[in-house]
Amino acid sequence: MSRRRVNGRIGTALALAGLLGLGLANSMSTGASAQSSGRPTSTVVQTTDGKVRGAGRTHYDEWLGIPYAASPTAAQRWTAPKPAAKWKGVRDATEFSDRCAQPSGWDPGYENPTTTEDCLGLNVYVPEGTKGRLPVLVWIHGGGYFGGAGQDTDPRKFVERTGSVVVTVNYRLGPLGFLNLPELRAESADGAGNYGLLDQQAALRWVRSNITNFGGDPKNVTIAGQSAGASSVCAQLASPTAKGLFARAGIMSGSCGMQSAAAGETQSRAFVKEIGCSTASDVLACLRAKPASAVVAAQQKAAVRPSLGGAAFPTDPAVAVQSGKFSRVPVVLGQTNSERGLSTFQNYDFLGKPMTATQYEAEVTAAYGADAGKVLAEYPLSAYRTPGEAWTSAQNDSTSYTRAQLMGTFSRWTPTYAYEFAESDTPHFTSIFLIQQKSETARNFPFGGAVHVDDLGYLWDYLGQTMPYDDDQLELSEQMTRFWGRFAASGDPNGSRSPAWPRYDVRTGAVMSLSACDTAPSGNASPAACSKASTRFDEEHNLGFWKSL
Repeated sequence: MSRRRVNGRIGTALALAGLLGLGLANSMSTGASAQSSGRPTSTVVQTTDGKVRGAGRTHYDEWLGIPYAASPTAAQRWTAPKPAAKWKGVRDATEFSDRCAQPSGWDPGYENPTTTEDCLGLNVYVPEGTKGRLPVLVWIHGGGYFGGAGQDTDPRKFVERTGSVVVTVNYRLGPLGFLNLPELRAESADGAGNYGLLDQQAALRWVRSNITNFGGDPKNVTIAGQSAGASSVCAQLASPTAKGLFARAGIMSGSCGMQSAAAGETQSRAFVKEIGCSTASDVLACLRAKPASAVVAAQQKAAVRPSLGGAAFPTDPAVAVQSGKFSRVPVVLGQTNSERGLSTFQNYDFLGKPMTATQYEAEVTAAYGADAGKVLAEYPLSAYRTPGEAWTSAQNDSTSYTRAQLMGTFSRWTPTYAYEFAESDTPHFTSIFLIQQKSETARNFPFGGAVHVDDLGYLWDYLGQTMPYDDDQLELSEQMTRFWGRFAASGDPNGSRSPAWPRYDVRTGAVMSLSACDTAPSGNASPAACSKASTRFDEEHNLGFWKSL
């Protein structure tokens, strides 16, 4: 696809300038009163715990690192979040709180492990000059439940374009967030295995109690996330203790399953053994005495993920959604068109060891068991240039089938808007983009389309980077921002200057296919005119085959 390239930062600025006539926000004098505007005129804001001073930025204000719960350290390690300590005077809120403890990774800023546990902070971003109580979007970051932080997401362009308040959140990760042991279950009715998810609920309760003072509407809150953040959103939909904390939900490239308490305990026992506490007379005392650095080191050999249990998460979210026993709020749900291209690269080629034919057969057998022979026949190596491409194709289609089932299930109970991010010519997300600058292997790897995480840069700057999108991709970014902003405001992404996005219906299977194109818009045409409702999702992902298994 041939496109005229422009500098990403300059292009973004031009795109924002073009939004002045779109009516997304009502401008007003910055001297107007907080009472009439519904938002603060000063960066000093009263919260339930004390006053905080933020910073005024160009077209928005921000408050960073506000504690929403007490530090989960020492005796508070592996307990449900407690209220934050109140403070006197005005607390500085111009720097992010520390990231929660986690190993190093390939994302910029994560070159070294993080060993901080005092990390339960959130960040609030408010647009300048918008009247009334504003819709609120609470973003839950991804990272496999073992990495990432709220500060990874810079939502300024979303805030400016949509007139929404955005809140980003840190929550406990890895074993510190999800350890599930009988000893812990005996301590609290909240249940072990889901402390990080309980942190998210504590943040939502903080939003309900405080967001009015920042100009937000506590009755108009959308929770949204990507990858593990999306799965977290589904978990909150199913949680009885989260009911009423939000009015809408966004699930981007995530699933709705959660492992059993027994499976979580098996993982947790492996971690306890790895960290050297399995033979201790008091296992919890041993674990709580270990430094965070030891926890982070041990989790790299014994990973721990969320598991069911307690009053907050008694039912598998997948079962809750299937039965309709969840918070039936409007949902936007979707994926990229090559979700699994990233994992193939990360697990094989990035390590300098491309997948072999033998490994392909082994992966298919491990993933699909008794159906492996049928999968190998449907995705034969002879049809692909490499075993890695065959594996990516099979996994993409299998994942898409699961996603389509989830779309259909949600649509039975609540308004559901389904999408696929299909901009296959996109620069890949920050980490891959930077690796490609240094590695010929990465530049030449056949990712197969838009991979996991590629869509986030179209909504906000991810990991502090502005990607070098071309003009048409910048228009797609504007369009996606309008879609998500409208959904956050009303539960319906539709509006002027955008193609019609129908509610998902299993009879048509229509999803919004999001992509840019070369043609300039004319008249009232949508800026990124190639985005359209498509009924080809089933065909493009071979869903008939996967349904037959």
